[in-house]
Amino acid sequence: MTPSIFQFGESLPDYAVPVLNERAVRAAAGILFFFAFIAFMNAWLVGNYQPTRVFVLLFLIDFTLRLFVNPRYAPSLIIGQWVVRKQQPEYVGAPQKRFAWAIGFLLALAMLYLMVIHQVIGPINMIVCSTCLLLLFFEAAFGICVGCKVYNWFNKEAAQLCPGGSCELPQAQRPRTSFAQLVVLTLFFVLVGAAWQWVYHSAAPGLTAPAAGASTAAPAALADPAEQERCKVPEFAKAIGHEEKWKLHNNCR
Repeated sequence: MTPSIFQFGESLPDYAVPVLNERAVRAAAGILFFFAFIAFMNAWLVGNYQPTRVFVLLFLIDFTLRLFVNPRYAPSLIIGQWVVRKQQPEYVGAPQKRFAWAIGFLLALAMLYLMVIHQVIGPINMIVCSTCLLLLFFEAAFGICVGCKVYNWFNKEAAQLCPGGSCELPQAQRPRTSFAQLVVLTLFFVLVGAAWQWVYHSAAPGLTAPAAGASTAAPAALADPAEQERCKVPEFAKAIGHEEKWKLHNNCR
């Protein structure tokens, strides 16, 4: 039977609820995470918010199609489905995915209002962007849908057909981390710390980052009083040690 244009998930005879292919969903999350991370780094490191504004628009279009038309027509899922086309589908419940994607849609609307329409620059943008990145990363890397877990808080019927069978897997059958594994993990992080110290202390001059508080930007000799007022660093940025980054993000170098 040809699927309807307006529907959410596939209705298959072997499943009690509509389902989605988890492999395609994770691939789509990985694609979105990749471009979201590039946009976030452009904003954080060089103060260029234009890629983020473009990504917000595309992200919102993608999630609008997922929620209000059909996930089959969302660009990220079309590409994701093609990438994993040779893999055996893993079907998961669609209702909890719809709830989770609604959270992503609301975050995208908030970013549209703040960044695209009003071009607001501040910590709230970084918090919302970081939240989106975290949700996408957990979905793509671990198959953990954080929004799906929240779904159970607001619905009488618990989510069914979770990725990896996590909804049905009894607590007693879940793999446990052994003491030996914890020891190895602890030693690994100790080694990471030691390597970090050794690399930074043995680096040749010019290879390390400037010392904290040292500005490499040109002196901000702003003649215009209005520009001076605009570039006055707010107290919250000073309090969190974000002064130089705030100047960078607001083009007050």
